[in-house]
Amino acid sequence: MLKFLCPDLCLRSLVDVNLDRLQEQGSKGIILDIDNTVLPWAGEDIDASVILWVETAKSKGFRICLTSNALRQRAERIGDILAIPVIARAVKPRKKPFREALQILGTTATETVVIGDQLFTDVLGGNRMGLYTILLEPLAPKEMAATRVVRRVERRIIRHLSRKGYICETAARRRLAKGGTR
Repeated sequence: MLKFLCPDLCLRSLVDVNLDRLQEQGSKGIILDIDNTVLPWAGEDIDASVILWVETAKSKGFRICLTSNALRQRAERIGDILAIPVIARAVKPRKKPFREALQILGTTATETVVIGDQLFTDVLGGNRMGLYTILLEPLAPKEMAATRVVRRVERRIIRHLSRKGYICETAARRRLAKGGTR
């Protein structure tokens, strides 16, 4: 079970994702989460650096799809701003939205990366499908009440994975520090 919660890579933010390295690995598609990955939870303003990262990814030939548990109207507004397709109300970590994203992207699981900020939605869902998973630090501490509860469990699991050597200790420490005391 722990293998399904282990991201392939832990980074600080979306702009830290090295697109050239992903291409070298054979990646052609990117499934992106929205809240606390592309922009802060419930936010509407996308940082210019994120817009530039998305544009750069597209110019390098990456196909990108937003896959989010967010409401359709909001997700589609963000998709329109970034000019990329959207799967809203995805109910991640179910496999269905990831399968839909692969179909939209026209890529296979081995050619696709999932980037998000949550172990129990983005990483678990991506790993269940055999995708390369990148876990980012959440952009902001503000989140839904249910997500804040899940974050407590997530921090314990990250700590355990770090102690076992399954994930990068430095990234794990940063996430734990952001989430409060141990």
